[in-house]
Amino acid sequence: MIQIINRYYNTLRYLRPVQIWGRLWRMLPAPSPNLAPAPVLRSRGGVWIAGARRRQSLLEPGLCCFLNEERNILGSAAWNDPACEKLWLYNLHYFDDLNAEGAERRESWHHELLGRWVRENPPGKGNGWEPYPCSLRICNWVKWALTGNELAPAWRHSLAVQARWLSSRLEWHLLGNHLFANAKALVFAGCFFSGPEADRWLAKGVQILRRQIPEQIMADGGQFELSPMYHAIALEDMLDLVNLAAVYPQDFAADYRGVVDTMRRWLACMTHPDGEIAFFNDAACGIAPKPTQLEAYARRLGFLAQGEAQDSLVRLEASGYIRLHDEHAVALLDVGPVGPDYLPGHAHADTLSCELSCFGQRLLVNSGTSVYGTGEERARQRGTAAHNTVTVDDQDSSEVWGGFRVARRARPVGLHVEQQGDNAAVSCAHDGYQRLPGRPVHQRQWHWREGSLVIEDMVTDHKHDAVARWHIHPAVRLETGESGRCGILHLSSGQQVRWRSVRGQSRVVASTYHPEFGLSQENKCVEVRLESGCGTIEFTWHQATSSTLSPEGRGPG
Repeated sequence: MIQIINRYYNTLRYLRPVQIWGRLWRMLPAPSPNLAPAPVLRSRGGVWIAGARRRQSLLEPGLCCFLNEERNILGSAAWNDPACEKLWLYNLHYFDDLNAEGAERRESWHHELLGRWVRENPPGKGNGWEPYPCSLRICNWVKWALTGNELAPAWRHSLAVQARWLSSRLEWHLLGNHLFANAKALVFAGCFFSGPEADRWLAKGVQILRRQIPEQIMADGGQFELSPMYHAIALEDMLDLVNLAAVYPQDFAADYRGVVDTMRRWLACMTHPDGEIAFFNDAACGIAPKPTQLEAYARRLGFLAQGEAQDSLVRLEASGYIRLHDEHAVALLDVGPVGPDYLPGHAHADTLSCELSCFGQRLLVNSGTSVYGTGEERARQRGTAAHNTVTVDDQDSSEVWGGFRVARRARPVGLHVEQQGDNAAVSCAHDGYQRLPGRPVHQRQWHWREGSLVIEDMVTDHKHDAVARWHIHPAVRLETGESGRCGILHLSSGQQVRWRSVRGQSRVVASTYHPEFGLSQENKCVEVRLESGCGTIEFTWHQATSSTLSPEGRGPG
């Protein structure tokens, strides 16, 4: 009981007052939906530019695929089917397919689905009327209309009812990306319609954005929840707002171009050579548009092309991420906090983890995210052992629990970055394990030289069982030498990377990798058990073939 009380205390003590009263307020009965007629439409002063297009999710009338799971949605019960995961149902209500790849070929399907939604989702009832899916759907309906499609009178009326409902159900209890999505939806609805009511929606949305953008977008351009996936979603949101301002220049005169440029640079730094995002905190491919899609969207809106970073070390100081790169490799290091103190819901216990790509392919990977909710698999994927960092006594560096909660969390300390030409050394520690007997501290050093990366781990108080894990991408074949302390990583393109456990007892174990929601792949993980609190591993990359390298690091013969 005391342990449970401590967990709740260490979770709740960081909340802001608005989050507490927001939760209490949501316990009150919801007001009845306002079914008054929709306001008239506002005249436009510009043209909507095509946005970033997601994957097709409406496969045929009555058949959808979200999170790599296909389901029939025939019948009114499908919108709130208890057999479906909540996130799947949320996606069903987003209506992303209206603006997805090839959407113009599915216009008749979309008409049918829009009509069904209005008929089968009575105002204020069910998943679709929760604030977050309501927010995304409002934006998608407005985008669809601005693209040249016409909302039937019943759909237009429903859109106004949704905006009224959302305006009184903002997610102050959550803040973060949810409140941002609420505000964006009010701005979209407020611009699309005209009159005093629409002006109030617009003013409320703009007021929230005016406060939230400086708070949520940090000085280095990163979205403050420190997830590359949610950053990409936020960048799309900002690009959409820039787009909308050009359609309604007299009514929505916001200028977010400077913020967008810093966000573009941040995303470029946190993108692997394969063109996809790094997996820190809640992150997976297939949810946000790809970085290349977002960059193309920015270019269509008139943003200038970005040059590639020339420096071998890029430090995103506010976010706590570092990018190292040479001609053949890119490493991404996490030396920052898990997220905002009052909003760590998308945090993983991944402090001091890192990822590595060689020859354009991912090599060392954090395990990604395939599921939300409160189950065991969600807890495992958030845990330290699913990341390229160190567990102590099988504990997590931050106490992640309950699906989206964190109690005591690791704090990075003593960050030191040194660069000499193309070589770099980064050292950092964290205090996440100081809750354990002996108050151990994990310290990690990365030594980056052209063609190699050496990672040294040290855990104070040597009585503890400390294990560093190195998760290998499923497309990489791991070969181990006779000693078990070294081997070769064979990339699918034919290149090789040699690994060697310089200090520590190493073994290879089975693991799983989750590049997308609903997708799990078997992979290998190299575990290095620290000796006397110390462990070192080395990765060396060459453009050699298997005939010139042996697992023990010698040439044949």
